[in-house]
Amino acid sequence: MHLPRREFLKQIFVTGAVLSAGGSITPGYAKSKPIKITILHTNDVHSRIEPFPMDGSKSQGLGGFARRATLIKRIRATNPNVLLLDAGDIIQGTPYFNFYGGEIEIKLMNKLGYDACTIGNHDFDAGIEGLDKMIKLANFPFLCANYDFKNNIIHGKVKPYKVFVKQGVRIGVFGIGIQLDGLVADKMHANTIYLNPVEKANAVAKILREKEKCSLVICLSHLGHYPRVDNQTCDPYLAQNTSGIDLIIGAHTHTFMDKPAVYKNANGDEVLVFQVGWAGINLGRVDFEMDSMGKKHAYSAMSIEINENIPETFIPLTT
Repeated sequence: MHLPRREFLKQIFVTGAVLSAGGSITPGYAKSKPIKITILHTNDVHSRIEPFPMDGSKSQGLGGFARRATLIKRIRATNPNVLLLDAGDIIQGTPYFNFYGGEIEIKLMNKLGYDACTIGNHDFDAGIEGLDKMIKLANFPFLCANYDFKNNIIHGKVKPYKVFVKQGVRIGVFGIGIQLDGLVADKMHANTIYLNPVEKANAVAKILREKEKCSLVICLSHLGHYPRVDNQTCDPYLAQNTSGIDLIIGAHTHTFMDKPAVYKNANGDEVLVFQVGWAGINLGRVDFEMDSMGKKHAYSAMSIEINENIPETFIPLTT
């Protein structure tokens, strides 16, 4: 049977777009308009509110919340199915943290519309009381599946995961934190218990796939892209020894990546691992194309530099 010319050209366009993104075509996919899910992410922002000063350094003029706000607004204007996520170490590194203890960072993240974050080791730098204040200020959840806070005031305030629904697609997001011993003083994390990250990631991913019926599963990891000490679990190891995770958004090692690394998980399926440096110099972006049944068909990804070519958006904090 011959297709009308308009429909024929439409199918050629959709097929070409998917193949160019490295995906595959399944029967019936080109017959319906794909659903695009956009994941935006930051990591290790470290209280870098303003761009780096023009001091001749490699990072001069880069970053800043006001420019990031503009970029995020532009992306949201092109696609309603956007999640904005952070992989931890929100605070510590500039006088903004020294004077305000994380309040400015969280209020700005609220204004930018972050959907979720996980906890980095430096997020304990104001002690468990400081982290508690940050959680109370946030309009978004702090997620971590392998920290047990039963011995301190954070108990019950940090969830292992959250499910988001975008155009009918269920997206599960969960957090995984690094071993605190040797990085955070006991008095600062107040007897927070560290649980095996691989075991917890597998358990939560299974819940998100089977119970929560998620089509996409994203891990916000503060383990690092490589081990800094012997026998330390890192993101590539996590990717290869778990199942059910589509994307690991990393942090901790401040690793600049232009695109995600791709690994095979325990079942032989692909897992993307991505992080975009530190200090808000870059914004990570991963676009997934799904069909109406929630099946993933293709992806594209990039790291976007936040530079002087992006105008600043005024962000009032008094309202």
